Amino acid sequence: QVQLVESGGGSVQAGGSLRLSCTASEYSIDSACMGWFRQAPGQERETVASHYTGSGATTYAGSLKGRFTLSRDKNTVYLQLNSLKPEDTAMYYCVADRTCARIWSRIYNYRGQGTQVTVSS
Repeated sequence: QVQLVESGGGSVQAGGSLRLSCTASEYSIDSACMGWFRQAPGQERETVASHYTGSGATTYAGSLKGRFTLSRDKNTVYLQLNSLKPEDTAMYYCVADRTCARIWSRIYNYRGQGTQVTVSS
């Protein structure tokens, strides 16, 4: 059973930056794709980005590309959040699954406990 542990959330002012980290307890074919989604209270879950270890491909939600950057080092993924806006306020969850298609379909083998990002204006 793969466990995902996130860190790096916090409170910043608009325009600021944060770096989120997520470490998987082990590598598994069932966690070949790792990514992030976010969810604000009363809003739908939004997939943010994913990375597939096989191809090295990174995919972003179109609206976030350019401000958010995902990188991966073995079993750890990082999500760099730049030029943050109040509407980026949400709980950010690290997820992992066998394929990125499943993650973008909101299906996850594994999910972390979440880390809160709060952006004030």
